[in-house]
Amino acid sequence: MPKIESFEKHSDAYDQWFEKNHALYEAELEVIRQLIPPGTEGVEVGVGSGRFAAPLGIKIGVEPSEKMALKARKQGIEVYPGVAENLPFPDNSFDFVLMVTTICFVDDIANSFAEAFRVLKPKATIIVGFIDKESTMGKHYEAKRHDSKFYKNANFFSTQEVLKHLNSAGFQESEIKQTLLPEAAPETILDGFGKGAFVAIKATKQL
Repeated sequence: MPKIESFEKHSDAYDQWFEKNHALYEAELEVIRQLIPPGTEGVEVGVGSGRFAAPLGIKIGVEPSEKMALKARKQGIEVYPGVAENLPFPDNSFDFVLMVTTICFVDDIANSFAEAFRVLKPKATIIVGFIDKESTMGKHYEAKRHDSKFYKNANFFSTQEVLKHLNSAGFQESEIKQTLLPEAAPETILDGFGKGAFVAIKATKQL
């Protein structure tokens, strides 16, 4: 079952986080922007209220929470109801699939990546942004998740775990970036992983 109850009840509180933490949000947004191939068309799976899709120019999204989807539609995004494990698109449909802070809420990460693989064109890319559970922020979220409106049912992953699942689904990582580093300016972005709380992996569909 999709973990949507909290998002249905607290959709406004979800958006308030981005407003209160604007610098962190802008850093996450910039990391994703740097990884999207230019001149391509993609879909965001777990589009939420459109906080990433809208500024990134992504016109299509998938979202199981109707309240969140309504907000995204108001920003001009065509939102399909659905879940990551069963995408409502034909094979070989997109140049990229974006998933930002989505994998911690899916029921099955392996099936989610397999579906992304299916709907991507040959040699197209998946971009996965997430909070690394091995980071300071990730450990804090994990420790406090039972007190959180949104993360009480979340399942956090390390970067190595995400890479393993991507490779098993048929993807080969091509680029990794990180941000939200302790004691660094919010806009700091580095290649690789292991220092930043927010990690984004770009991986290519292998034939």
